Amino acid sequence: MIDLLIDDDVRDRLAPAWRRRLRVELARMVGAAARAAGGEALEATFRLCGDAAIHELNRAWRRKDKPTDVLAFALREGEGAGAHGGALGDVVISLDTARRQAKRRGAAGLYAEVLFLASHGLCHLLGYDHRDDAEEAEMNARMAALRAESTRRGRIRAA
Repeated sequence: MIDLLIDDDVRDRLAPAWRRRLRVELARMVGAAARAAGGEALEATFRLCGDAAIHELNRAWRRKDKPTDVLAFALREGEGAGAHGGALGDVVISLDTARRQAKRRGAAGLYAEVLFLASHGLCHLLGYDHRDDAEEAEMNARMAALRAESTRRGRIRAA
């Protein structure tokens, strides 16, 4: 299960069909992660915002005084990690930064960049990190599997 929250200042930049498609594909990603975890019901919240909102969060939580592309707030880390059942946490994505990165990386548009960032944040909620090359390779492989499953048709498979 997912929640997709879209801040008012960015909502008008996203077509309703784009938002519906994203909601479906995010739900498929979380469903694929749940299947990989043995069928445990998992929940995540995804928030799309602008640079100002993510800048504030980045400053408050990471002490970095600048906007960033994605932040993940995992509920399964630290004290009380097991108290949240299947709730994984929150992923916050800046549409402003995603748009700039999509242009710079030559990605297949803003949608592909947002899906990439969502898979990145979801992997952090699942406990992955990228502190070294081995961790990064493992995380990138899981991200790719989640994105592939999100866009595939048919019954959701483990990813």
